[in-house]
This record gives sequence, C-alpha cells and structure tokens, in this order.
Amino acid sequence: MVLEDEQRLMIDGPAGRLEARYTPRSGARALAVICHPNPLHGGSLQNKVVHTLLRAAVSCGAASLRFNFRGVGNSQGEHASGFGEVDDCLAAIDWLRGEAGDLPLWLMGFSFGGYVAAAAASRLPEWPERLLLAAPSVVAQPFDALLPLGGPVSVLVPAQDEVVPASAQRAMFADSMQAQLVEFADCGHFFHRRLGELRDCAESLLAD
Repeated sequence: MVLEDEQRLMIDGPAGRLEARYTPRSGARALAVICHPNPLHGGSLQNKVVHTLLRAAVSCGAASLRFNFRGVGNSQGEHASGFGEVDDCLAAIDWLRGEAGDLPLWLMGFSFGGYVAAAAASRLPEWPERLLLAAPSVVAQPFDALLPLGGPVSVLVPAQDEVVPASAQRAMFADSMQAQLVEFADCGHFFHRRLGELRDCAESLLAD
C-alpha cells in the first residue's frame, strides 16, 4: 500500500533511526503525522487504517508522514509500552516540520497509535490544529492521565469494537466539551469493510 509519490526514508529518533514514509505536497496547507497500532499485535505503518488516514490527509492537502515506532520493521530500538513511542512521534513531527515548514499540524492515530498521538499532542507547545483518533486505546494505555486534553479532538468510535469497548471510548471523552465523537454503527475495531467510510469521515473532519 504505497502512494505514487511516497518516499521511503529513515529519520533520527530518540532510540535510533526510525523507518518512515513521506508524501510531499506542493503548496501544502498542513502537516500530517499518523501513528500506527500496537506493534506487539502486529501494528506497523503498513496497517490499513493508518494507510486510510494517510490518504485522507494527502487528499486534503497535507504533507504527510507515517512511520514505524522503535523496534518495528527497520526502526531501531525496542518497544517501550507507549512511553518511548510518544518521543518517537515528537521526533517525527520535528522531522516533518524541518522538511516541509512550520505549517498547521494534523496528528492522527489508530488504537495504540491514538493514545500515542494524544500524548504527543499534550506535550507540544501548541495544540494540533486537528487531533483525530480512530478507536483509541483508552483501556490498555493510561489515557486518563492525559485528561483534560488541551484542545479539540475528533474520536472515531466503532460501535462493535472488540478490542477497545465503545463504551470505554465514549466514557473517556464524556466530560470533554471539545471532543467530537463520530460513531460507526455495526463496525469492529479494524474498520473491516468500512475503510471507504472511514476515509470519507476523516476527509470531512480534516477539511472543516
């Protein structure tokens, strides 16, 4: 799953070099960084949900980067339970800004990557223009420690999520006035057969 003009590269990370794929955009209006699901369960930059979010970002005019966390694929280092991966995400953001300029940031993540994206957003000096989380890991990761979030967030909730219960996702953001929840009826964690709908939804949220 590769975009026609996507570039393969390695970028510097806090635990070694990180494998990445960069899609430049002439006249980009934003920068997009997409975080993948848990590598202990096979997550990588090749994940179909990650690729779907990437395509949405590119179609909306963002210079976009997906990357492998430490210890995944050709990335150096070892899995760090989400904490080191937040540092990896911040390094990816820094690289993209150095490459494409200081444009508005769109930060996205799926499952484990949703927690990482939210945690990285919480450590940035300015909240991202868009924070989009697909089925974020709000149970296995200490998501509640990030609350209250520092700005708006869009959460894509699969109503039949078999990995992260939809009820837990709803409850995590129930007290946030800045959280926009979009529910996908009759949909499981991996958005099987719903990737087209997922892309349309992401494009709508990014274009707003």
